[in-house]
Amino acid sequence: MKKFAIIDLDDTLLDFTRGENEGVTQLLQENGVTDIQRGLATYVQINQRIWHQIELGADRKPLLDRRFTQAFGALGVTVDGLALEKQYKAMLDHNYYTLPGATTFLTNLQRAGVTVIAGTNGTKSIQLNRLRGSRLTAYFDSVFISEDVGFDKPDKRFFAPIFAQYPTMSAANTVMIGDSLHSDVLGATNAHLDSIWFNPRHATGSADYHPTHEADSFATLENLLLA
Repeated sequence: MKKFAIIDLDDTLLDFTRGENEGVTQLLQENGVTDIQRGLATYVQINQRIWHQIELGADRKPLLDRRFTQAFGALGVTVDGLALEKQYKAMLDHNYYTLPGATTFLTNLQRAGVTVIAGTNGTKSIQLNRLRGSRLTAYFDSVFISEDVGFDKPDKRFFAPIFAQYPTMSAANTVMIGDSLHSDVLGATNAHLDSIWFNPRHATGSADYHPTHEADSFATLENLLLA
């Protein structure tokens, strides 16, 4: 049984994709884009590229402030990208969707005595508000957010304040859980921790990443943690 579980939030516990799709769809419709599927695909591609740059150490704010200008520009539409970014962040503030089974999973970990820690890349105000709105805050002993820490996963320096707060953590008693091979699994590898790739959508893996385990459900996650 693991003593500590560092758990990612977006698309691991919180249903970020659902809220993202709803928010971006609304912005596309309000700005005259009729091919919503193409618009979503274009935004997702640009946004993934931007977050990859952020995870490599780029300054997040100017990149995020330009993502809607770039996405709509690729669709042939001129917009005030900064205004849309602010509107979108306000939407994310109210994205309280959780993945089915997440609350039961966290409840069972808490009852088993596992110290549950949130370790997430993202904007501090948005992530904390979403945790409160989804009523998950009480399940976490601590919350570490990249904007606050100063480094994004997979940088091993993201984990430094976690190790400082929990000096009894070790490779043997701690695991990192998340849906992203790049930020979560590689982050764990860089921090010399075991990892569980949470993959309920059965995405294809990559030889570049080496999760210790893979789980496609919360039941499997629970078995791996509490065994």
